Amino acid sequence: MLLLVLMGVLVFSSLAYVMYARGVFESTQQVVLVADDSEGVIVGMDMTFSGFPIGRVRRVELADNGKARIVIEVARQDAKWLRTSSVFTMERSIVGSTHLHVFTGVLTDPPLPDGAVRTVLIGDATAEIPHLVNTIRDLVENLQNMTKPDSSLNVSLNNVQTVTQNLKGPYGALGVVLGSEANAKKVITTLDESKAAITQVNAILSDVRTSLKSVDAVLAEAQAVGANARVATTDLGALREQVEMNLRKVEHLVDEINRKWPLARDTELKLP
Repeated sequence: MLLLVLMGVLVFSSLAYVMYARGVFESTQQVVLVADDSEGVIVGMDMTFSGFPIGRVRRVELADNGKARIVIEVARQDAKWLRTSSVFTMERSIVGSTHLHVFTGVLTDPPLPDGAVRTVLIGDATAEIPHLVNTIRDLVENLQNMTKPDSSLNVSLNNVQTVTQNLKGPYGALGVVLGSEANAKKVITTLDESKAAITQVNAILSDVRTSLKSVDAVLAEAQAVGANARVATTDLGALREQVEMNLRKVEHLVDEINRKWPLARDTELKLP
């Protein structure tokens, strides 16, 4: 009999300890979380605050509106972390179980009353999989369109390759700007002819300069020697004809330059 009594006491004590450890005799208050579904939520799972369990799921009910009601019991000593501004979340991971969390940003807000009903925010990682699959599908489709032979990217790359080859040609960037090597060759030929004409103009201007110096000398002589005015006048006439001939040469060469120079706009040449 003593042995039976002792065994009964031990069993009762063990049950009492388990009930005490599970908070059966602890003063609690309830919080009801409303969610679209209770998938992954089981009775006895913890609700954590800052990583510490402060409440347990006591039962899960189906409301009249088709929503899931998750009844959570929170110990009175831990209820101080629950405020009217607290946010409740239910997180579901791809691999692992569901977790209930509570976040309280302002601890000075009024305490959450017993039996308060709050909507739980659900963070479902698996819900993002369809969106992720669609995004990957669009990305692959865009890559296929970009790698087609007639795609804009390939056309642009071919154009860049053509320009690079033209830059390596005999006329370099000039051929690229003008569109073909033939046009570049014409421009270079015109520049060479214009260079030769300019050289001729410089030579004629030098002759004109020499003639003008002679005129200055004759004028000085005419002013100094009044008796030789007739001779000086004759010399001036000859020099005048020489100067006019050189000027006509210059005018002819300027016309040639304007005709051959492709970029010219002002056809007037002002002599000193």
